[in-house]
Amino acid sequence: MSETYRIGLKNCVFFARHGVFEAEAQLGQSFHVDIDMDVACGDALQSDNPGDAVDYGAVHTSVQEIVTGERFKLIEALAYKIGQALCMQFPAIRKVMVTIRKPGAPIEGVFDHAEVRVEYVSD
Repeated sequence: MSETYRIGLKNCVFFARHGVFEAEAQLGQSFHVDIDMDVACGDALQSDNPGDAVDYGAVHTSVQEIVTGERFKLIEALAYKIGQALCMQFPAIRKVMVTIRKPGAPIEGVFDHAEVRVEYVSD
């Protein structure tokens, strides 16, 4: 396996309408997303050329389009879709860990947020 380095985007917040219940689709809520990517080194670490690296601004845009586009009932499925799309769009990404936090999950009790973490490994 080739050498890799890690890029992370932490606590990206998007307003969307994911969830099982119809009220979640109507009202919407904030979703907090962390992306941790293991990226093949290639020439980026020595060249200092942005063209040799994964553009994390473009990664953020892709994640935003996915989170705010199609509605998902399960944030697990949303996390998987994000990982899959990032690996397809950015071939240097070898593995993505997607964490999604849902502060407004409709469950009884006192809690900070519901959270899922999905790891997607590129073929």
